[in-house]
Amino acid sequence: METTDKKTIKGGEFLITETTYQDVFIPEEFDEEQQMIAQTCRDFLTQEINPILDRIDSQEEGLMPALMDKAGELGILGVSIPEEFGGFGKNFNTSMLVADVCGAGHSFAVALSAHTGIGTLPILYYGNAEQKAKYIPKLGTGEWKASYCLTEPNSGSDANSGKTKAKLSEDGKHYIINGQKMWITNGGFADIFIVFAKIDDDKNLTAFIVEKDFGGITMNPEEHKMGIKGSSTRQVFFNDCHVPVENMLSDRENGFKIAVNILNIGRIKLSAAAIGGSREVLNQAVNYSNERIQFHRQISKYGAIRFKIAEMATKIYAVESANYRAGQNIDDAYDELVAGGMDEGKAKLKSTEQFAVECAILKVWGSEVLDYVTDEGVQIYGGMGFSADAPMDRAYRDARINRIFEGTNEINRLLTVDMMLKRAMKGELDLMTPATAVAAELMSIPDFGEEDTTLFAAEKKIIQNLKKATLMVAGAAVQKLMMSLSKEQEILMNIADMASYVYIAESAMLRTEKLVSLKGEEACKGQIDMMKIYFVEAVDGVNKAGKEALWAFAEGDEQRMMLVGLRRFTKMEPFNVKQARQNVAQQIIEANKYIF
Repeated sequence: METTDKKTIKGGEFLITETTYQDVFIPEEFDEEQQMIAQTCRDFLTQEINPILDRIDSQEEGLMPALMDKAGELGILGVSIPEEFGGFGKNFNTSMLVADVCGAGHSFAVALSAHTGIGTLPILYYGNAEQKAKYIPKLGTGEWKASYCLTEPNSGSDANSGKTKAKLSEDGKHYIINGQKMWITNGGFADIFIVFAKIDDDKNLTAFIVEKDFGGITMNPEEHKMGIKGSSTRQVFFNDCHVPVENMLSDRENGFKIAVNILNIGRIKLSAAAIGGSREVLNQAVNYSNERIQFHRQISKYGAIRFKIAEMATKIYAVESANYRAGQNIDDAYDELVAGGMDEGKAKLKSTEQFAVECAILKVWGSEVLDYVTDEGVQIYGGMGFSADAPMDRAYRDARINRIFEGTNEINRLLTVDMMLKRAMKGELDLMTPATAVAAELMSIPDFGEEDTTLFAAEKKIIQNLKKATLMVAGAAVQKLMMSLSKEQEILMNIADMASYVYIAESAMLRTEKLVSLKGEEACKGQIDMMKIYFVEAVDGVNKAGKEALWAFAEGDEQRMMLVGLRRFTKMEPFNVKQARQNVAQQIIEANKYIF
């Protein structure tokens, strides 16, 4: 694995710096131990989850907690937990790998991610020594199950507007919590609740570790949901729930910050899980297409089906590349912060916070790939896809929640741009210098220079140009709209899509380039084809989003000039996408599974 002289990058910096393939991690580089952890997760799904999916969906009494216990015995719940608390102490990208593989586990995947993520990590990252010693070992084994109580009937995306109250008891020994929480995953069997409430008239939330046995906790029956039916989802009511003062998590009014930072982790892990789910759906769809005979031929021999298989695979490959690139960036930032003397807990938080932009992008793109793949999976199955007896029914319904979980995709698109602009205003990210340079370039005669025909030269040029297009539109929007830009949600979402296409396409290119450096061009033909297929989508996507934004806020000569610039920056040489898709589909159909 190439780690020498690796250049660490700041979050959001991908838009203004050139990253080389030596600086990224690719999933093909996971070592033997990490592969063994992934195989343990695969075997667990095969043996314990897949045979009883209907029983899980019927919420058979005690079944999900028993499955969590079994996962705990295998160490699946303790991958990220430090060895001092009985876990494996693995790095962030290893926990991403676990989320990825387990993402094919339908409702179990939801229970697992809620427990190991938003349920456990607030204590691990924000708890004091006593809190960690008391709770983390039992959460790591699954003896205690965790849930996270943030959302309320009138505070979803606007989490800090929650009405749940905490009041100090007269003897000063307890906080008395009163309020209502909803959509609480694992609520029905959780032993530990991470509860967010406002103390008295505080402006911001405070977090508390609440044990079920504290009393004063009641619940509504299980919610009836469109999908993830096996996941416990309850409304939780706190009625004079007495929480010892030592169970306040972190500082007073630090709850909103905890919620935001834990959600960053949840977002990127959700993307990993969505890609794991997508891969499983593709495998099932390919398998069915090889078995289903129509007009005396397997349907996998038809171009329309091959188109779908190749598109599904391409989107999976591209987002998977970005997932592990970002995961390694988080690990590298953590290592650098710890080497600089920062406390390990703070470094974990800071490193993830640093890449909050990428986490938001990946949450959106991962969940939308899963939706695309499951929809096409239903289509490949045809009439059987609509039958509850075939696997696409559950996959299709279970996929839909992911565009709402962990902040809606609309909120995450807005956050992507908002966070980048805030960093630019603080001087942490210099967006204006390159944006100004692009504006100056528009006024000059294009420099065509010598044509570079080396492998990936064309793609690198496209990425440079897509970055210029994004900076041009974003820079012009900031200058033109100033303070009112925050209200222009459609324009912000256009810019977010432009930046996201850049990040995902560049990630696919860097992974492919690294693979070629390791295995040679001949062995990577499928990956090269998928990269090029994705580039066609990215170039068209940037052009469309850029045009819509410019049409919305620019006028006259300024608009004409920038539209010319956008055309210049979204040019691509003709490429036979149909043939590339045929090549990719053929490899997958022959193997009867996704092989990349």
